[in-house]
Amino acid sequence: MQKLYPDAAAALDGLLHDGMTICAGGFGLSGIPERLIDAIRDSGVKDLTIASNNAGIDGEGLGKLLRTRQVRKMISSYVGENKEFERQFLAGELEVEFCPQGTLAERCRAGGAGIPGFYTKTGVGTTVAEGKEVKVFDGEEYILERGIVADLSIIKGWKADEMGNLIFRKTARNFNQPMATASHMCVAEVEEVVPVGSLDPDHVHLPGIYVKRMIVGAPYDKKIEFRTVRERASA
Repeated sequence: MQKLYPDAAAALDGLLHDGMTICAGGFGLSGIPERLIDAIRDSGVKDLTIASNNAGIDGEGLGKLLRTRQVRKMISSYVGENKEFERQFLAGELEVEFCPQGTLAERCRAGGAGIPGFYTKTGVGTTVAEGKEVKVFDGEEYILERGIVADLSIIKGWKADEMGNLIFRKTARNFNQPMATASHMCVAEVEEVVPVGSLDPDHVHLPGIYVKRMIVGAPYDKKIEFRTVRERASA
């Protein structure tokens, strides 16, 4: 099975449609599938529901899709660095489902494992619990969270072989791993593709069975969310 495609547009061909749900890997600007996000923007697909830890920053990452008004709903745990996200939310232009970070990761992992829901203490007694089933275990309240199953997963990896066995680089693993399993169609962009047999099986983070299509997105420009500097010391 040929998994490697020439570019992001080719890899997403036939997969995009209005109103679909997408699971997107990344944390801030670390480990985000930049080329795939650009291709989704350029496709013009709209009314998207996107499950992602955050929505990037203004004009970067998923922020590009917010700017073009292609997103109808975000399922996220952190949105503090995106002014356009804030503006659309407060104006009632964007539906937002806030989800605790660990719960979001588990919802995607559960969806990928065929688990329709699970109970957790996280969010009990807060607005997160509103409208959700509450069950008591050993005298403690837990709320029911549903697993997430998307139409498409887009992720960013470091190195992969031609069969899609994939390695993430350090903290860029973040949400990429659970997001990859949360749909039947995972498209990965990576920095390098090596021949089958080149990767130590013990070092593979995501087995190739989960990766259906793949592109090489390199080279990348390193983007920094917060640039903190100090004045140069005088001689």
